[in-house]
Amino acid sequence: IAWNIEQRRTRRHIRANKRTSMMDLRRSIRQSMKHGGEVIELTWKQKKKKQRPLVVICDISGSMERYSRMFLIFLYALVQETRRIEVFVFGTRLTRITPSLKHGQVDQAMADLSHAVYDWCGGTRIGDCLRVFNYTWSRRVSRGGAIAMIMSDGWDRGNITVLENEIARLHRSVHRLIWLNPLAGKPDYQPEVKGIQAVLPHVDEFIPMNNLVHLEKVAIHLGNIG
Repeated sequence: IAWNIEQRRTRRHIRANKRTSMMDLRRSIRQSMKHGGEVIELTWKQKKKKQRPLVVICDISGSMERYSRMFLIFLYALVQETRRIEVFVFGTRLTRITPSLKHGQVDQAMADLSHAVYDWCGGTRIGDCLRVFNYTWSRRVSRGGAIAMIMSDGWDRGNITVLENEIARLHRSVHRLIWLNPLAGKPDYQPEVKGIQAVLPHVDEFIPMNNLVHLEKVAIHLGNIG
């Protein structure tokens, strides 16, 4: 499944043709000076495009065990394709796992994760972990109009007020915030969990993600955000 993440226009310019761009006056003058100051040929430019960074924060608590392992294996493949992605996992603490996912063999990468992460299949403190991300990592990995995705069912044993404050802070620091919830794929799903009720006003999109079909739809959606 190829994730063609939306591109953004940067401040830099590249050469372009007349129909789709603006005149590059500075370059035109420089070229004319080579011919005695007469304008020989006008040149054109347009904004350079660059892929938006992707930040993924995945819940690995006990209630997410069925889904998080599948998602992490997929993220391993995604990290192999692009450098503009950062991956974090959380249960009761936040852990950056991007270096582990860069290993050449998937089995070794998963083995590295088992040693790097200490809170597999335990409790969940989403608000506390997001606070660590906001104050420690956000400025490093969210620059350049990043898209942030959180995969979690919303079950949280921490302070709900902290969760609401930190998800709002994260929303303000990224271009778009997407919440993937594996439970939302059920026909009778209702957002009754307090954690989900706290985050819904602060996410741009709330998307089900509990199988490969949903994963493919998310991949297509990321390319169409712009």
